[in-house]
Order: sequence, then structure tokens, then C-alpha cells
Amino acid sequence: MKRVLDVTLVVLTAVVWVPLLLLAMAVVWAALGRPVFFVQERAGRDGRPFRLVKLRTMREGDGPDAERLTRFGRWLRSTSLDELPELWHVLRGEMSLVGPRPLPVRYLPRYTSEEARRHEVRPGITGWAQVNGRNTLTWEQKFAHDVWYVDHMSFWLDVKILWRTVWQVLARRGISAEGEVTMGELLRPPSGRNGESKREWQPPSGRNGEGKREWQPPSGRNGEGKREWRPPSGRNGEGKREWRPPSGRNGECKRE
Repeated sequence: MKRVLDVTLVVLTAVVWVPLLLLAMAVVWAALGRPVFFVQERAGRDGRPFRLVKLRTMREGDGPDAERLTRFGRWLRSTSLDELPELWHVLRGEMSLVGPRPLPVRYLPRYTSEEARRHEVRPGITGWAQVNGRNTLTWEQKFAHDVWYVDHMSFWLDVKILWRTVWQVLARRGISAEGEVTMGELLRPPSGRNGESKREWQPPSGRNGEGKREWQPPSGRNGEGKREWRPPSGRNGEGKREWRPPSGRNGECKRE
């Protein structure tokens, strides 16, 4: 049912969004030049990577986003028109109209095991997090909304999210956090199996808080461990016996 809703809506609204996309592409080309599209590898369902295509809103370069974002690009973002090329991903089955937003592949090892459940469904153009704060939310709040959607996904919930998205775009709410032009980088160390950050192994502590050292035998003159003394072996592998004088007939020692 979800896939049917996606394809039906995209096809029926093509008469509206295709001309808008072509017009936006022409304006981007005139304002920013080539390339017209921004392409980045994102994580899809089950974490499978795909190449996401959006309209470019920033100048080329390595400077901060605030400096590279143009006035026209800011307008494109506020109206969400830069997301129009993603409708092609919906037709291809790589995305859905509603679902958790696709994030860069480099974020995959940074999720906790619970947050990683957001990849159990196709990523969406809009989602539960987008209609409940969008980019004003923290990463943890966004992921909590994404997992909630995965657990409560239904046809009517998707209809509700799409309807609220229309009003969200018209009101231009939640475009960015205060003092930010884009959502900041997810800065986390890689997560372990239980979702906690991996810690570097440390040896068990001794009485004084120092790591316990492995026991080593005392060194000999040449730096080798001292060996336990053993009597010299005889011919048959037995230890040599201490010499005793020959005994007499009555068990006494012979006199000289």
C-alpha cells in the first residue's frame, strides 16, 4: 500500500512538479553555473548506499556553509524546491515520500543500535521528524522521531505527515536551527555492539591503580630466567647418587 501511494502521487502530480523542476534547474544554472545538481552518497534502506540528487544551493569551494550559501539557494531551501529531484528516487524505489531522511553513509557507524533501526524502512522526502521541528531538533530528537515512525508506520500516518508537510513548507518553519544555515555534522565516535562508544582496552588495575604486570622469572647473569636446580643425570636418565664407601659384611665400613 505504501509503495502504491508513493508512485500514484508522484505520477499524478508530475504535471506540477516537472515544470517547476525544469524552471528551478534553469535558474540554478544562471545563478550558480554548472553543475546544477548536488550529488552525495546517502544510506538507504538497510543501510544500502545510493547517490542522492538535489538542486545545488551553494557555491563551489571548501569554505563554511554560511559563506557558500547564496540568497537564491537560501530561498530554494526555505521552499524545499531543492528536494524536487528526489521524486525521481521515489519512482526508482530508492526512497519513499514519507520516511526518515537519508543521511550520509559516513554516519552509519555513529548510530546506536536503537537509532540504526531508522534504516528498516525506505528513507523519505519528508518524515515524522520534519513535521515536528525539522532542523530545530537535536540529532537525538530526530532519531527518536524516526524510530517512532518505524514502529507506528501506517497508511493514515503517511497521509497525516504529507498534509502537515504542506503547511510546514508554506509557513517555512524549522528550516534551520537558530544561528545555523544547515544542520550541523553528527559528531560522535563509532558505536560498539551495545550502542556505547568503543573504549580502548586497558589492563586490570593493581593495588596502587597501576596495570597488573605479567609475572616473569628472575633474570640470570645473561638476562635469562633462572632455572630450578636439578642433579646431573646418569646414564639411564636417573640422577647421580652420592658416593658412599663400600660396606663390610656386617654393614660397617671397611677399615683401612
